[in-house]
Amino acid sequence: YPRKINEIVHGKRSITADTALRLSRYFGTSAELWMNLQALYDLEKTRDEIEEQVAKEISPLVQENLNAALV
Repeated sequence: YPRKINEIVHGKRSITADTALRLSRYFGTSAELWMNLQALYDLEKTRDEIEEQVAKEISPLVQENLNAALV
């Protein structure tokens, strides 16, 4: 189990639901806290990797385009 924690700390392993339940029991927190921390980490990591690409490929939906699409 210490190896798993080390891998999580160094970003080599994600926090799974199983691990979140175990960490919540050990630290007296909620499993949701650990799952939310993992989700935030994943989002930030992905944002850093692809944010520029997404901005180039996808145009925001604006009200004019929405109205035109519905007509």
